[in-house]
Amino acid sequence: MDREERQQPAIGRNKPKQHGERWKVLSYLMAVYDFAAVVFAWFAALWGRYDFKYSQIPEEYFHVYQQFILPYAVITILLLGLFRLYRSLWKYASVSELGRLVVVCAISAAVHVAGIAFFFGSTITHGRMPLTYYYVGALLQFLLLAGVRFAYRLLRYEVRQHVQQSEALGRVMLIGAGDAGQMILRDMNATYRPEDRVVCVIDDDPNKWGRDLEGIPVVGGRDDILVNVKKFSVNKIYLAIPSASAVEKRDILDICSQTDCELKQLPGMYQFLSGQITVAAMKEVSVEDLLGREPIRADMREVFNFIHGKRVLVTGGGGSIGSELCRQIAAHDPEELIIFDIYENNAYDIQLELKNNYPNLKLITLIGSVRDSRRIFQVFHTYRPQIVYHAAAHKHVPLMEDSPCEAVKNNVIGTYKTAYAAMVHGCERFVLISTDKAVNPTNVMGTTKRLCEMIIQCFNTKIKEGKAAELPQLFTHMGFENADKDGTGRVFQNIQTEFVAVRFGNVLGSNGSVIGVFKKQIARGGPVTVTHPDVIRYFMTIPEAVSLVMLAGTYAHGGEIFVLDMGRPVKIDTLARNLIKLAGFTPGVDIKIAYTGLRPGEKLYEEKLMAEEGMRKTENDLIHIGKPIPLDYDRFLVELQALMDAAYHNRSDIRERLMQMVPTYHPVDIKPSASVETPPIAADISDATEAHFAADEIPSPAPAEAPQKAAG
Repeated sequence: MDREERQQPAIGRNKPKQHGERWKVLSYLMAVYDFAAVVFAWFAALWGRYDFKYSQIPEEYFHVYQQFILPYAVITILLLGLFRLYRSLWKYASVSELGRLVVVCAISAAVHVAGIAFFFGSTITHGRMPLTYYYVGALLQFLLLAGVRFAYRLLRYEVRQHVQQSEALGRVMLIGAGDAGQMILRDMNATYRPEDRVVCVIDDDPNKWGRDLEGIPVVGGRDDILVNVKKFSVNKIYLAIPSASAVEKRDILDICSQTDCELKQLPGMYQFLSGQITVAAMKEVSVEDLLGREPIRADMREVFNFIHGKRVLVTGGGGSIGSELCRQIAAHDPEELIIFDIYENNAYDIQLELKNNYPNLKLITLIGSVRDSRRIFQVFHTYRPQIVYHAAAHKHVPLMEDSPCEAVKNNVIGTYKTAYAAMVHGCERFVLISTDKAVNPTNVMGTTKRLCEMIIQCFNTKIKEGKAAELPQLFTHMGFENADKDGTGRVFQNIQTEFVAVRFGNVLGSNGSVIGVFKKQIARGGPVTVTHPDVIRYFMTIPEAVSLVMLAGTYAHGGEIFVLDMGRPVKIDTLARNLIKLAGFTPGVDIKIAYTGLRPGEKLYEEKLMAEEGMRKTENDLIHIGKPIPLDYDRFLVELQALMDAAYHNRSDIRERLMQMVPTYHPVDIKPSASVETPPIAADISDATEAHFAADEIPSPAPAEAPQKAAG
């Protein structure tokens, strides 16, 4: 160490030491006080016994007091030290310190009685001092010793209360006068939080009204929330009812959201049972809490038995639904998980996450498009997946209105190509992820998803009828993926693939979700854009939806359209207003709401089933099955090939073709056109395909030497 280093830190080293020994000085001063308090307590007891007249105290009693009090006081100080009462942090003094002080005073009082009897019993009347001397002396000693110790905490509490009243920025209404509410109050009192102060408590139990919780008045039930928010100038509301159901929380939060207050709540019963009831444990109220629906907890044992040890492929595995599928599949111990996505960033993200969380998982991540027949066939030929979850799709309604041919290429033809590859490569089950927008669609995206459902039903019907060979192989180029290479048709024998679809509504937090859009608009200061004040949608969280999708897949026997119970619909306008309130703003004042009108293809509400489909139950009350609508599959397959040709030629009449194929499609600005021609039904459906062209390229006439049947 050089000279400067030796000189400079000297002062710095002494300061912590001096500060650290400050408590010892305070302990010495406390001991001096205790000594004086003990001496005075017993003198006051003797003095009071004789009406506070010094001259009336018998000389023999006063002589004993003088002889005994000093050694007794020393003994008391030693007892206080033995019980570590000079090491306590008295600003945090609690029942523990009080209990030890009671024990010390009891022991010392016993010593006082025994000492006088032993050393002075023969010199005084009756061998003892007056009984009131002992009782009052012991009591005064305890009060003087305890008073100075707890006076600091009491004074500190009063000062804190005064500061909170004068400086508090947060005037809190606490909802819940039960154990959790009491723990929150105690935590706030124990922690110096001048920024927050509970001013009133709400509880639905009438027996608690008009009473106090930790000194705070319980002013009424939920119906009194709005009145008392104004009365007490409340700007924060804490919901501390961890045992409340989702519906009960929703009803209370609906009332609270009518105020401008910041809302927080305890997460749930786990924190209560584990003793984690603190202000720090409070969380922001989320939009999911305002939906008022109990979280869906599916029994996943059947899913585990279904997926365990299987090779599973997820198309669109990097998307919001696809990535959650991958997470839940990985948790069910598959033999191999294949992620297939066209967007490499999303695929890479879920790959890193799964490798980190499931280091023993055999994971394959592939980049490619479901529109590319050769790539799809290569994937199925190489990895032979036994279960396919087909989540790859274009889902954005307004964008698909502007690019309808792309929606057909990706959603319809991509689904057909993937389903065909699954069928001829021995896949056991193919699960299509569909949407409630497929019901009576008013937009291109919903119509293409309805066509995907029809494709699934077509595949299932043809397979069950033993006519899998009649399904044309729709590809847009010649290649090794031709299924019936030898022309014998053996590849179509003993097909066992079961095709099903699962239909559900909007999911919270998905890519492009309206909630994400609203949050960005609120962060920018508004306005929040809502298409129509009356538009409603069904919502479910991504994990819930995926759990039910996987569970529905285990119920499949082929051809079903499973429909998930999404609960009650939610008004988008209400959702937007709640999000604004949760952000601490006033709708229409701080953040404006602008109504922009329904976008092309949008409708006010989404149905879950078409009226013709009907509904029947499954083993799970949240999963239903729609009855398939009768369909001329031969004609449908011919029209599908013509639709593919029109899409790859980017024909302008694509919507008219969609209207012919999906009678329930009713766009608001399109009328059926008589110019659309439907190709005749060929004797051999596979002969109807006349074009073979590279994926995503404009079709060109097939070479003359190309065998038409193989091209199908």
